[in-house]
Amino acid sequence: MIVGIDLGTTNSLVAKIEKGKPRLFNGETGALVPSVVCLKDPENPIVGYRAKQLRLGHPDKTIYSAKRFIGKGKGDLPLDAQSLPFDLSLSDSHVVRFKVGERAFTPVEISAMVLRELKAIAEKQLGSTVDKAVVTVPAYFNDAQRQATKLAGELAGLEVVRIVNEPTAACLAYGLEKKTMGLVAVFDLGGGTFDISILRVTDGVFEVLATNGDTSLGGDDFDQAIVSALEPELAQFWGSEWNRKGAKIAAIEAAESLKKDLSGSESAEFRCEWNGAPFSRTVTVSQLESWLLPLLKRLEQPCLNCLQDANLKPKQITDVILVGGSTRMPLVRKRVQDLFGREPICTLNPDEVVAMGAAVQANILSGQMGEMLLLDVIPLSLGIETMGGVVSKIIHRNSTIPVSASQTFTTYVEGQTSVDIHVLQGEREMVQDNRSLARFKLQGIPPLPAGLPKIEVECVVDANGILSVRALELRTGTKASVVVNPTFGLNDEQVEQMLLDSFENAEKDFEARFLVEARTEAELVIRATRKSLLKGAHLVDAEESAQIQRHLVELGDVMNLSDRKEIKIRTAALEAATEGLARKLLDSAVKEALVEKQLAGTEP
Repeated sequence: MIVGIDLGTTNSLVAKIEKGKPRLFNGETGALVPSVVCLKDPENPIVGYRAKQLRLGHPDKTIYSAKRFIGKGKGDLPLDAQSLPFDLSLSDSHVVRFKVGERAFTPVEISAMVLRELKAIAEKQLGSTVDKAVVTVPAYFNDAQRQATKLAGELAGLEVVRIVNEPTAACLAYGLEKKTMGLVAVFDLGGGTFDISILRVTDGVFEVLATNGDTSLGGDDFDQAIVSALEPELAQFWGSEWNRKGAKIAAIEAAESLKKDLSGSESAEFRCEWNGAPFSRTVTVSQLESWLLPLLKRLEQPCLNCLQDANLKPKQITDVILVGGSTRMPLVRKRVQDLFGREPICTLNPDEVVAMGAAVQANILSGQMGEMLLLDVIPLSLGIETMGGVVSKIIHRNSTIPVSASQTFTTYVEGQTSVDIHVLQGEREMVQDNRSLARFKLQGIPPLPAGLPKIEVECVVDANGILSVRALELRTGTKASVVVNPTFGLNDEQVEQMLLDSFENAEKDFEARFLVEARTEAELVIRATRKSLLKGAHLVDAEESAQIQRHLVELGDVMNLSDRKEIKIRTAALEAATEGLARKLLDSAVKEALVEKQLAGTEP
C-alpha cells in the first residue's frame, strides 16, 4: 500500500488510485487538511481543522506554514518572520525552532505531526495499515529541504519511497486524465512557494526540461501584503491591541477571506474582529491589485528564466496548467495568460491536483501502472572544489534524475596521502560564489609524486533528488563517501539569485577561473622544471641551463599578475626551453633501464 501525499504550506492531502482513478481521503471538513498544529498540550498535539480553529485563542502555541521553514536555519528566515506569532528565539544557524512553553519543536517535527494525521485519515478509511508514501515538494526545494521532508515522513512512521516535485506531480495527474501531448508549463502558486516547470509529454513519458521558482512567494505573502496595506487603519482602530499576536492572526484570516471574495466580485468587505471590536472596510479589485502588484511582478522572471533554460518561446508551449490555491485569483490567472499568451487549463481542482499526481506516482511504484514514466531534473549544478578555489561541475543543472556522473582528479603536492573533498551546489565558477553542501576526507592515498594518483569522484542524485558523493583512489581501491545531510537551506534571495548571478557574472567568472587555471598550470610547470634540473644537471651545458633559469625567473615574475595570456605565454616559453632537457632525461632513463635488463640477464 503506497499513498500519495501533498504536504502543503497551507493545506495537505492524501490520496491513492482506486479502479484507475484518484481517491482523496477526507478529514473533518473534506480532503483539505490544514497544515496547522496546536501544541497547547505538546503530548497530544491537535492537527488540521480543529488546530486552525484554536489559532486565535492560542496564537503562541499554534504553528502554521512550517513548510516555509523546513531545512532552514536562523539566517534563512523569511523577511516576514518577525511579523509571525511564533517564538523563534531558540533557532540556530542550522535549524529553525519554534518555542512553545518550555519546549522547542523543529519544522521537521511539525511536518511529521501533519503527516501522521494524514496517515491516520487514510488508515481509518482504508481499514488497513499505511506505511509507505510518495511525498511531494516544491521543485525548487534544495537538498537540505528534501532530506528534512524525508525525515519528517520517517518520524511519522512512513517510508518515503519517492519525493516528487509538485509541478511534475500535477502533470502526472493531467496525464492520467487526458494523456496530454506536447510542451506543458506547470504554474504552481501555493500557500508558501511558487514553482514553474516545463515538461515534454510524449506517449506517457513526462520529461522535465527546466524548472525555476521562488521558495518564498505564495498565498501567505499575498495575505501579509493585504494586512500591511491596511495596517495603518487597523492600528488606529484597535490602538495598542493591534500589537497582540491574536489580532495579527485575525487580520491574516480576514485577508484570506477577502482574496476569495474578490475572486468572484468587483468589491468585497474586509471584516475582522478582535477582542469584541469589529473592523470593516470595503476593498475593490483595483485596490487589491495595487497592493499585490510587487508580488505579481515577482511571478514573471522565474517563468522567463524557465523558458530560456528550456530553449523555448512562450508561443511554443501547448498547455499551461494551474496548480495551487492561489491560482484561483483572477489577477494571477490574467498574469499567467499575459506571460504565455494562452488561457491556462484548470479543469482539475488546483488544490487537489498535486495529491492526485502523487497518487499516480505511488501507483506506478507499486507496479500497477506501467505505461507512464517520470523523468525529473535537478535545479542546480553539483561539483567539487579544485585547486585555486575553482568549482569543477560534475552534474549539471537540469540533468534528468536519477543521475550519476564522475570525473578523475589527481594530487597537487608531492607525497600527498589524503585529499579533502568539498562538495558544492550552484552555477558560478568560483567556490566562494556557490553553496557549500559537505566536506569529507579521502585518506590512505599512496605517497606518490604529484599528478600520479588517480582519484575518481562520483556524484549520484537518486530519484528523490538527494545527493551522495564517493571518492575512489583507482590504484589502491581506497574510498570514502558521504550522503549530504540537511544543514540549512538557502534563503529566498539566494535561491533566486544563484541562477541570475551565474548569467550576469558569466564573463567575469570564467575570466577568474581561467586566471586561476593558468597560474596552477604555471606552478606545476615550474615545479616540474626545477625537479628536472636537479635530476639532469649533468645532461645540459651551462648555456642551456642558463636559458632555462631565465625562463623560470620570467614566469615567476608574471605569476601574480592578472594577465592570464602573459602567464600562458611565459609558461609555453618555459616548456619549449625544457624540451631538450626532457628528451635527454627520457633517453637517460631508457639507457639505464636497458643496462639494468642486461645486467639482470647475465646473473647466474
